[in-house]
Amino acid sequence: MTEINRRLLLATRPTGMVDASTVRLDEMPVPSPGPGEALVRVRYLSIDPTIRTWMDDAPGYLPPIGIGEVIRGAAIGEVAASNSDHYAVGDLVFGMLGWQDYAVVAEGPGGPQVLPPGVEPKMALNLFGVNGMTAYFGLLDVGQLKEGDTVVISGAAGATGSAVGQIAQLKGAGRVVGLAGTDEKCRWIVDDLGFDEAINYKTEKVGQRLRQTCPDGIDLYFDNVGGEILDICLGQLALRGRVVLCGAISTYNEQGRPAGPANYRALIGRRGRMEGFIILDYADRFPEAQAAMFEWLAAGQIHHAEHVVDGLQSAPEALNLLFTGGNTGKVIVTL
Repeated sequence: MTEINRRLLLATRPTGMVDASTVRLDEMPVPSPGPGEALVRVRYLSIDPTIRTWMDDAPGYLPPIGIGEVIRGAAIGEVAASNSDHYAVGDLVFGMLGWQDYAVVAEGPGGPQVLPPGVEPKMALNLFGVNGMTAYFGLLDVGQLKEGDTVVISGAAGATGSAVGQIAQLKGAGRVVGLAGTDEKCRWIVDDLGFDEAINYKTEKVGQRLRQTCPDGIDLYFDNVGGEILDICLGQLALRGRVVLCGAISTYNEQGRPAGPANYRALIGRRGRMEGFIILDYADRFPEAQAAMFEWLAAGQIHHAEHVVDGLQSAPEALNLLFTGGNTGKVIVTL
């Protein structure tokens, strides 16, 4: 065990993309756990778009990260020392450990979860973690997927979007169309993941291609990006079409209030529904989704990818990959 705990602190509120001025590297002695606590050595950081929203001084489902505080984020770590009956030295745990080498955690509600033996850590951050759970409940509970539905997914080569498309197929969707930002990603979601069609939103006319690939309209649109793509898909909803608002990554770096969708009135005439959700609301049902994921993985019916970046100080750069499209699958930082 080293004697230094490196921490990445929020130095300033970012304007646009995170840059060198946004975070500050801090070093302090490794903390000691108190009664009922454990010291966790952080091994893998989960890089998620919502981290960027927590950096803004704006209300949300969690409070903003304070200036001078450790950047909040989910991670997997190994218990290095313990004064808790719940955590044993050597256990791998998942929780909000933050962007740092070490974290002191407490047992009880809200404390990190011990990973079951044999669960690969990177998989725990992907299909068994927030992304897989978001895909499962967002599609099936919020979106209420029906057999034969035409499903369109933005951010389809990301960790959540790629899982949504595969689950939709497994649950009987009639057609699955994904939007991605490179030809390579489009080939991956079709050739490797089994999507029916892929649209490169950077080089193709999205509205025109959606009319070709979804001639009867979109029954279920799973939105990870917001902005112009959301507007286009609203305009092409089928009767009683549903829109699942999972994220709005295209707007997270914008300054000021993002423009609202102009095509929202399509929901009226088409009797459509648009609903947002937060995955924390489904935490008590995670075992249900994880069991389904395990079965699909064991049968070779669902696939995944990780984009791994090395080093704590690379975490800001890794976060930016989500906004530049530099990743395929789940972004993870190894410490």
